[in-house]
Amino acid sequence: QVQLVESGGEVVQAGGSLRLSCEAIGMVFKFYDLEWHRQAPGQQRELVAAITMTSTTRYADSVKGRFTISRNNAKDTVYLSMNSLRPEDTAVYYCHAKGPGPDHDYWGQGTQVTVSS
Repeated sequence: QVQLVESGGEVVQAGGSLRLSCEAIGMVFKFYDLEWHRQAPGQQRELVAAITMTSTTRYADSVKGRFTISRNNAKDTVYLSMNSLRPEDTAVYYCHAKGPGPDHDYWGQGTQVTVSS
């Protein structure tokens, strides 16, 4: 059974840093493209950052220069390093794995990030 287990979310002051982790269980991790999404209260879920199988990355404009997505295929883990955090970064952050075909699409349970001003 495939699972994505996120961790690292917590309360942090504006200007601070956090690193989120998402460990994949039960999949051949290296064949998946990976994404971090976030959803703030009352808002739609949005794509924050993505990294392909070949480690090509892309970012939402709102986080460029502040967030970095990376992967460690040996540990089956994808990371989101977040610097210069702002109150508007407050959201539940979700890990998403996209594999070969529509049956290989998985979401984690989410981890809460709260940035206080």
